[in-house]
Amino acid sequence: MRELVGQDTKRRISNCFVALDASGVVAGYYTLAATSLPLTELPADLTKRLPRYPLVPAGLIGRLAVDLAFRGKGLGSALLVDAAVRAAHSDPAIFTLVVEAKDDSAVAFYERHGFRRFASKPDSLFLPIAAALHALNTTTGSCGGA
Repeated sequence: MRELVGQDTKRRISNCFVALDASGVVAGYYTLAATSLPLTELPADLTKRLPRYPLVPAGLIGRLAVDLAFRGKGLGSALLVDAAVRAAHSDPAIFTLVVEAKDDSAVAFYERHGFRRFASKPDSLFLPIAAALHALNTTTGSCGGA
């Protein structure tokens, strides 16, 4: 996996963000890449306030993984928060985060964090950046300076 992520980073396909434990061991990571999706893929409650551009800018969380030794400790949630904050602060505008869940367990994980399924692709989910930052602000009392 490290080789594949390294190649993607070198080719500027995605960036990889790593969480290390106190001794420098990789506890988890995620990749983040630019993408876009057709405006028609989003539900009407979101699109009614958006300009009628054919595509909406998005950030794709391509891989998110937590080492078995660190599961159940909130690291996956912390990695999602980090991705949302990075996306919110990126120079190119990003309206929503997008993920492709690998299985039902991953779908459930993302749904617990506010992600919604696309009607056309039930294993693909999205979370608008504004909703992610609002949830972060609600749970922590701040939104990481955003």
